[in-house]
Amino acid sequence: MNEPLITARSLVKKFGDLVAVDEIDFDVEQGEAFGFLGPNGAGKTSSMRMIGCVSPTTSGRLEIFGLSPTADGRAIRARIGVVPQMDQLDNELTVLENLVIYARYFDIPRDVARARAAELLEFVQLTERKDDTVDPLSGGQKRRVSIARSLISEPELMLLDEPTTGLDPQARHVLWDRLYQLKERGATLVLTTHYMDEAEQLCDRLVVMNGGKIVAEGSPRNLITTYATREVLEMRFGRGHNEEHVSEVSQVGERVEILPDRLLVYAHDGEGALATLRERNIIPESALVRRSSLEDVFLRLTGRTLVD
Repeated sequence: MNEPLITARSLVKKFGDLVAVDEIDFDVEQGEAFGFLGPNGAGKTSSMRMIGCVSPTTSGRLEIFGLSPTADGRAIRARIGVVPQMDQLDNELTVLENLVIYARYFDIPRDVARARAAELLEFVQLTERKDDTVDPLSGGQKRRVSIARSLISEPELMLLDEPTTGLDPQARHVLWDRLYQLKERGATLVLTTHYMDEAEQLCDRLVVMNGGKIVAEGSPRNLITTYATREVLEMRFGRGHNEEHVSEVSQVGERVEILPDRLLVYAHDGEGALATLRERNIIPESALVRRSSLEDVFLRLTGRTLVD
């Protein structure tokens, strides 16, 4: 079997007395899309910065390509592409110039850089904007330029930190499509996100982080199967009245989560649970039955919502 592309054992990152990453273990296999899922402050970005060799580990073992970030940081960085949380494009340069000039950091000859840039702009569907400056582009277009630029060195590993934060739904789906195509080409993707749908769409496997620790690991479907029921019944009984009905609704499901604006009843058959409540004359102001998601997994493990 091939060795993992990334191996971490008892990995720790501290900032003074703050423990941002607390003795986590994980492997990333070649060709997979691996995700760090969790709310802000969970330790996702700190983990990514250590993998990207821009933040030193405090303790533990971390290997990328079988190399040590401490001793071989420059060699590792030459083999990875990074899409940071905030775009770091030069707004005064054209889209094409952003890619060609960035290629010089990798000593890529100008003619090779221009050829690769043309291919990458075609890939991210921005060929028609190649001579436009970056500044007037939309948020989604800028993220696509960032992805194209990160690919100019033909990296073996892609690190994407919150790749679709702040984008509208249409732009997010376009970006997901580009990332999915990268994965189909054999690229290894490591991403952080606090969007449950993004993790379900993109990740083969993920870890859920909270408070610097890994609290669960597996494929999105396996995590949902393990930590949630098949369906969820969401109900609202009106402002200030939800908690009054907790004992009643808990009788028709396996578990109840109390959120500020609603109650979540976890049950195998959500419609059946709702029908039973109505038979007992327990009528919510609104009710919705849906499939369980990664957000339900996160609520089960941490008591927090993914976006907070």
